[in-house]
Amino acid sequence: MSIQVLIPAGGTGSRFGSSVPKQFLTLGGKLVIEWTLAPFLMLDEIDCIWVAVAEEIPDEARACFARLAAQHPNKLKVVACAGDTRAATVLGACERIRAQTLFASGEPDPWVLVHDAARPGISVELIQRLLAALQDEPVGALLAVPVADTLKREALREGCNAKQVQATVTRSGLWQAQTPQAFRLDLLRTALSKAGDAPSDESSAIEALGKTPKLVMGAPTNFKLTHPADGELFAALFAAREKQCE
Repeated sequence: MSIQVLIPAGGTGSRFGSSVPKQFLTLGGKLVIEWTLAPFLMLDEIDCIWVAVAEEIPDEARACFARLAAQHPNKLKVVACAGDTRAATVLGACERIRAQTLFASGEPDPWVLVHDAARPGISVELIQRLLAALQDEPVGALLAVPVADTLKREALREGCNAKQVQATVTRSGLWQAQTPQAFRLDLLRTALSKAGDAPSDESSAIEALGKTPKLVMGAPTNFKLTHPADGELFAALFAAREKQCE
């Protein structure tokens, strides 16, 4: 089966509080996006990796992409098709994938693994686990982990803006979605086209069509770079991985 990877990397980093988009920050001596790309580049099962970026990206990122493309000919494609939302970016990149994969391979409907650019803790083992789950799978699948912490629903305290606990929400049966999330290209295009800009992930767009993706066990280390403190956790993770490779 044809496997394409799509990494939406058009975010601005505004919520992270950085002047540089978080996917292009340096952690552990490499750009975050390079850590993210590394496991995918290692796998022969993956035909091509598409990185969807904005028209303007830092020079360091441009140099990184050029170096990786030279090291992995025909494996990495960087396309400037970032939209105003994640959903728009993914949909735009899907159109690029459809046009080029149909022409290149004759297969119009490959599997597409969508992965967050700022989720650099992904590993070869997790990707292979997800790929194995796609065998004979009619809808698609995503990495996720069961919710471990007690969940609270908030409410505003009367007379002020302070937040208080409204209720405790049972965590039984709840999972925290991760990426990659894998779906056939045509199904993903259809779901995103109908969902508009609302979906925060690809699975929710698929679910809106009445379909039920498969849950595949992820890992706590596959978390998303969201707050500045997360950078310290990732730096420790990368240092440990580098030490294992020595």
